[in-house]
Amino acid sequence: MDLALERLLDTANRIILGKPRQIRLAVCCLLARGHLLIEDIPGVGKTTLAHTLAKLFGMEYQRIQFTSDILPADILGSSVFDANRQSFTFHAGPIFKQMVLADEINRATPKAQSALLEAMEERQVTIEGKTYPLPRPFFVIATQNPAHQIGTFPLPESQVDRFLMRIELGYPDRQAERELLSGRPRHALIDNLPVVIGAGELLEMQLAATEVHVSPALLDYLQGILDFSRHHPDYASGLSPRGGLGLLAAARAWAFLDRRKAVLPEDLQAVLPAVAGHRLQAGVVDSAATVAPILEQVAVL
Repeated sequence: MDLALERLLDTANRIILGKPRQIRLAVCCLLARGHLLIEDIPGVGKTTLAHTLAKLFGMEYQRIQFTSDILPADILGSSVFDANRQSFTFHAGPIFKQMVLADEINRATPKAQSALLEAMEERQVTIEGKTYPLPRPFFVIATQNPAHQIGTFPLPESQVDRFLMRIELGYPDRQAERELLSGRPRHALIDNLPVVIGAGELLEMQLAATEVHVSPALLDYLQGILDFSRHHPDYASGLSPRGGLGLLAAARAWAFLDRRKAVLPEDLQAVLPAVAGHRLQAGVVDSAATVAPILEQVAVL
């Protein structure tokens, strides 16, 4: 692993205690130029993780609190008439930051949720017929409360599919929680975090991750996973071509984190729950259980 990435992960693990795999998946998602959905109960560190990564990567950070009355213009921005100039001036919304935290995204209405679609997919937004590019890098982390909680609007499949990965943080183990309870407040630690990898260096790493070699045999294994997901009776619908591309991009980024020049089957297996879990069975939080039949029955060729 690149020394800067290793230092970044070590620093993040001192802030988010007892969650090394989730932190590594989040960094992998960013290297793969994807977006991350974190689904869990309030208070387990979802917002803290997003803010920590923004600080360590030196990214402009904006938190958007999604509520039932938020409007698309509150996210994207709007044009306001300037009486002095006798013309409309566009005022950019909070989406125009390098890292955006869409906090409690499923508390907003579907109309507000859909305002993120073009931004996440195209890295641009269109307001009143004019297109505005978003910053680079651009990374959305959305947090989502469990669907059974009052006041939530389930994300439509088209919106869920925009997220490369979905992860859950869960409760800390006893040792990590003890350190959390006896240590300094997390927000105080985040405020003093250094920039470990700048935005320009991150863009170079994202490009390098796309160049990690993929062998024909690895593609055979990937296609075996896709075919299995599309024909297994437990899945209402299998992984789409976009899901397959996302799985490959995530596996490349995972291999890049290990400083390897080629993707191994173990890389696909490592990222499969986070990439495929929310695509194969919407609403099932246990992504590992969702993809278990794939890992058990698809042979590595």
